[in-house]
Amino acid sequence: MPVYSRSRKATRSASWFEKVMALLAAANLGLVLFDLSYIPYRDLYVRCFYIREVCLRFPKGFHKTYDRLKGIEPHRDTQGYLQTVDRLKAQVRQTGLDSREVDPILADLRQMSREKIDDNPFARANKIGALEKIKNLIRVRIFDDRGTSSKDAFARFWTRSYLTQNSWQEEIGFFDRQIRPLMETNYFRHYGETGELINKFWWFDLYFNIIFFLEFLARTWFISRRNIGVKWFPDAMLWRWYDVFLFLPFSIPLPLFTPFWSLLRVIPVAIRLDRTNLLNLDSVWQQINRGVVANFAEALTEMVVIRIIDQIQYAIQNDLPKWLDTSERRDYIDLNNVNEVEALSTRFVNLSVYEVWPKIQPDIEALLHHNITKNLKSIPIYQGLENIPGLSNVPDEIVKQLVSQMTQTVYETLTATLKDPVGAQLTNQLIEHFSESFAGEVQKPKNISDIQGLVFDFLEEFKINYVKRMEEEDFERILAETQRLNQIVKR
Repeated sequence: MPVYSRSRKATRSASWFEKVMALLAAANLGLVLFDLSYIPYRDLYVRCFYIREVCLRFPKGFHKTYDRLKGIEPHRDTQGYLQTVDRLKAQVRQTGLDSREVDPILADLRQMSREKIDDNPFARANKIGALEKIKNLIRVRIFDDRGTSSKDAFARFWTRSYLTQNSWQEEIGFFDRQIRPLMETNYFRHYGETGELINKFWWFDLYFNIIFFLEFLARTWFISRRNIGVKWFPDAMLWRWYDVFLFLPFSIPLPLFTPFWSLLRVIPVAIRLDRTNLLNLDSVWQQINRGVVANFAEALTEMVVIRIIDQIQYAIQNDLPKWLDTSERRDYIDLNNVNEVEALSTRFVNLSVYEVWPKIQPDIEALLHHNITKNLKSIPIYQGLENIPGLSNVPDEIVKQLVSQMTQTVYETLTATLKDPVGAQLTNQLIEHFSESFAGEVQKPKNISDIQGLVFDFLEEFKINYVKRMEEEDFERILAETQRLNQIVKR
């Protein structure tokens, strides 16, 4: 299955269809993110839409239309409270603040204020903070103290004497500017028959799901037709695995379809925008690849090396005696009927005699000459010959000839032995007997126990120190060096 890369994209220009589908996927992702953020940031959206409606002639009531998709409606208690305030304002405009018709409305507001604080209609919408802010504002406004009772503050605020004494216009203006916006943020959201909060956005998102699903089927079908040996399912579909997130619904009121899946739409959108050159994500892909490759390489290297060492330790503890004892190798598979150990030993002997000896013979002669001369100097006769005029060089010449004859004799003896069939047979017999004797000694319980323990401990120490070095190794530096070398090779 191929993996996404920028090099593939660079080989051809993106078609208009791919650009349209990339922009459509980006638009769908934007709508999904807006839907996910609507409830937590509804207050902010409502303010923004209100500003646009007033200043930019934005269509009115957009947030109310979207509220219906979420099953949201104005809360009866807070809306009734605000309608009572509006009724008070209308009555004051008609008859004035000192009229008898105002008194029952003020009494209703005092009663509703107490009930609002006791019942807390903000709790279901998770707007408890808005109620606390309202209580603090009214306490500071009336008593200039947050520690007083908010019920007493509302009871004093909705009185004719207070509103007359502190100017009706200023106090009702304070309410409209500070209190009313906080009350308007409260809402009531309905539950559906499944027990989940209503969210009808999935009906809107379903159109996008159908489009991307049909595109996925068409793309994978063409991939299976263009590539020999690639099946439509699952090969071609795995080829475009990341497109699955585009038609996977998330807001259906069922436990399986959670908002988590919608966030994964970022993957196909990023790939599509990058492939169509609408967005350059080279640096992002490089950082992702570097992080994944570095972590994977470190984990894989540690796992492979430690696994190999563990197998060697197991073999040493359990199979070493069987390897050394040739009679135990009943299940050993021989591929060529050749004893490789004896063959390698013979090969090493031949290389040492015919190839290595002639090259190191001068060094051997020099070493022997030095040792013999050193020993002869301790003999009085040798010292006397060196002191006789004309004979001082004779002892040294004698030693040179002796050493040369010795090395030559040894070399000729070795070569003659190897050329002689009997000598070669005796040499092979010596190697075989040496191997058997060595294996026999090693197989003794004390020796094999000591060898197993030492080798096992050595491998354990190597394993621990290797892991320590791997942890200290900077794989990011290694990966950067690898990329630098690749760039040099490409240039």
